Amino acid sequence: QVQLVESGGGSVQAGGSMRLSCAASRLTSSSNCMGWFRQAPGKEREVVAHIYTGGGTTYYADSVKGRFTISQDNAKATVYLQMNSLKPEDSAMYYCAARPTDNRLRCSRYDYNYWGQGTQVTVSS
Repeated sequence: QVQLVESGGGSVQAGGSMRLSCAASRLTSSSNCMGWFRQAPGKEREVVAHIYTGGGTTYYADSVKGRFTISQDNAKATVYLQMNSLKPEDSAMYYCAARPTDNRLRCSRYDYNYWGQGTQVTVSS
């Protein structure tokens, strides 16, 4: 069974930085869409960023573009989300998700196959 384990969440003041990690186990495909999503109380889940591990193509939501960076470490089977210039509106539960695929275009379909348990990010003003 594929397992995704997020870590690195916590509390930070506005303007600060935080790095989330997503460690994947038993993902047998060499090419995957790996995404970060978030959900704040009372709001729908939204995509933050995703990366196609088969080629490194990335996507960012407009709300985080220029502030967040998604990256991968294939040797460690880990995906990171570096978050800078954090704002209170970035506060949410952050989830890592994976979709094994040989088609990077499928990264934009957000019904990913596997999801982590989430890690809470709280940004205070």
